[in-house]
Amino acid sequence: MESSEIAASPRGTTVGVVEVLPGLATCAAIAAMATAIGGWAPLLGAAIPAVLIGVLIAVVRRPARLLMAGVTFASKFVLQCAVVLLGAQLSIGAVVQVGVRSLPVMLISLAVCLLAAWALGRALRIDSAVTTLIGVGTAICGASAIAAVSPVIRARNSSVAYAVSTIFLFNVLAVVAFPFLGHALGMSPDAFGLLAGTAVNDTSSVVAAASVYGAASLGVAVVVKLVRTLMIIPVSVGLAVVDARRRKNEPGFSVSKALTLVPWFLIGFVAVALLNSAGVIPPTTGEMLKEVSVFLVATALAGIGLSTDLRAIRVAGWKPLILGAVLWILVTATTLVTMTFCGYL
Repeated sequence: MESSEIAASPRGTTVGVVEVLPGLATCAAIAAMATAIGGWAPLLGAAIPAVLIGVLIAVVRRPARLLMAGVTFASKFVLQCAVVLLGAQLSIGAVVQVGVRSLPVMLISLAVCLLAAWALGRALRIDSAVTTLIGVGTAICGASAIAAVSPVIRARNSSVAYAVSTIFLFNVLAVVAFPFLGHALGMSPDAFGLLAGTAVNDTSSVVAAASVYGAASLGVAVVVKLVRTLMIIPVSVGLAVVDARRRKNEPGFSVSKALTLVPWFLIGFVAVALLNSAGVIPPTTGEMLKEVSVFLVATALAGIGLSTDLRAIRVAGWKPLILGAVLWILVTATTLVTMTFCGYL
């Protein structure tokens, strides 16, 4: 790769440094403001101010095209880098322990969400592709799951836009609402991390909500979220089998294609956790990486806020919003009930 380019994704996509810098610098400036606000009001942290400042700017005036490459870069790749750095706070033993502990809660909420999406989508007469995309987006990992599943079910661009817009709205609401819910229920940091990792959609919102609640929740939330993200693979394979049966003369889903659904940042997170477990990362370096990760999260959330498109949400109509709202509430309620029965609350 030449020095004049910067990777936007380890999958091979590149954009020019000059193209990225204006938007990235804007997001970093918002993150710096949000960090200052978080220092003044610790309960808010840097995450909520970052996303709210971004949304406010986007509502008043959409960012110029000059900024959009950097804004997109911040909201995706910068966030992924932040997740990788979070691995420096955990040992691989803790990762495995939290992942196994979260499976019953995660699998029950996943099953309830997908079944409810199918039933409610039919009742509201919502397009089946939109229903599927909102269902997997709520059950698994928001826009990432939508992006992974859309080619499998051959969804139209308009269906993807509707689903992403709907999921995005509840992502923003989750960042604001979940920390208050956790405090109202008197949840421990570990319990809140399990709730956020299971019931909040996108990785960005999980990280934001957990970081607002407290540093102790963040590691648990990220592990639960990354394990939950792996559910993309069996769900995508299942949908591909159904689609292949419906289109008998077309090729189905291959194992190699399934492997490409594993997010690179999950691998990076585990690798950093392994290094930390081996004692390669000194405690002082781990603390520094934690601070860097928190700032990168704020930068990414500023980009997500700046990407807000209220027009797309309006175009989606009220039925997808009702579906998204019901599923969001249902997943949260199911998670809390399952956590109670499992003795985590």
